[in-house]
Parts: sequence; structure tokens; C-alpha cells
Amino acid sequence: MKRILLINANPKSNGLCKAMCSRYAEIAKQKHQLKEVHIGDLTFNPDLSEGYDSASNLEGDLKLIQQQILWATHIVFIVPIWWGGMPAKFKGLIDRVFLSGFAFEYEPKKPIPNKLLTGRTAQIIVTLDTPVFWYKWIQGNPIYKQLKRTILDFVGIKNQSINYFGPMIGSSDEQRERWLEKVDSLVPNH
Repeated sequence: MKRILLINANPKSNGLCKAMCSRYAEIAKQKHQLKEVHIGDLTFNPDLSEGYDSASNLEGDLKLIQQQILWATHIVFIVPIWWGGMPAKFKGLIDRVFLSGFAFEYEPKKPIPNKLLTGRTAQIIVTLDTPVFWYKWIQGNPIYKQLKRTILDFVGIKNQSINYFGPMIGSSDEQRERWLEKVDSLVPNH
């Protein structure tokens, strides 16, 4: 049994990401402990105004996210692609939550930090309007490079899979239902 943190990174109140999140949660609750976060429901300033030069006071929602990350053994991100990357509010959440001392920690004279979130796995589910092959091979798959390689790897979270669903534009109700059925199969069995 896993402790799963399911994060809907789409700030919209409705849409396919929310439906995928609901579908994943419905199946996951039968086998695992689950906490669910919809980024659109969170209230926080996504701007890390001073970078990491000074400590920032975390809003209650961000403190809760940190607690949920520490609780989780597996984190599932359902992320829409906006302009080739993640929505600004989701990026802001990462900037504000994955802080030095929480997610990573530098030691004097060492250029590579200690990874403080090891022992956790992740799964990335992506929706996009661009055809998947175009996004991956022509546009260079920026979400994979940023989220998996430069964020999750940096803090020690081992990504297990990334699944792409698209293009959304022009998709039929039948196609969207097939995508939701595919989400059912993405829930870990153990």
C-alpha cells in the first residue's frame, strides 16, 4: 500500500485534468492511502520575489503541501501543457515549496546539493493540445526535461513514468473516455 499524493496542476476549476484526477483517485482509494490537491483551490503568492536570497514566509496552503509531500511515498502530477511547459501557478508552487532545507540542501564547497526527498517515487500525467509526437520530437519534450530531470531528480524523487494524452483540441467524447480508461491502468497495483 502506497501513500499517494495526487496533484492536479491545472488551475482551471473543470476540465480533463480534473476528470483524470477524479478517476485516478477513485481507483487509488481502493488500494492505497490518498491525499488529493487541486492547485486551483490553493491560495498563495506564486512569485518567489527575492529568489532564494532570503527566507519566505509560507502561506498555510504551502505548509500543508510540504507536510503532504513528506507524508507521501508516491506523488502523481497531472499537468496540462501551456505554452510548452507547466502553468505558472504550478511553477510558482514548486518555486515556493521545494525550498532549500526542505527539498535540497547545499553543503559548503560542494556544487551538487544533498537530495532531501529521496525514498519517494513520482508519476507524471500530461495533457496537451499539440500532437504528442510533435511535442516530444519537434518541440523537445520540455515538460520531461524540466519536471523530471531538473526538479524531481534534483530533490531525489524518482520518476517512474510519464504518460501523454493529446491532442485535446478536436478530441471527441469517445476519445476522452478512452483516455480516462487509460488513467485507470496507471494506478499502481501495490
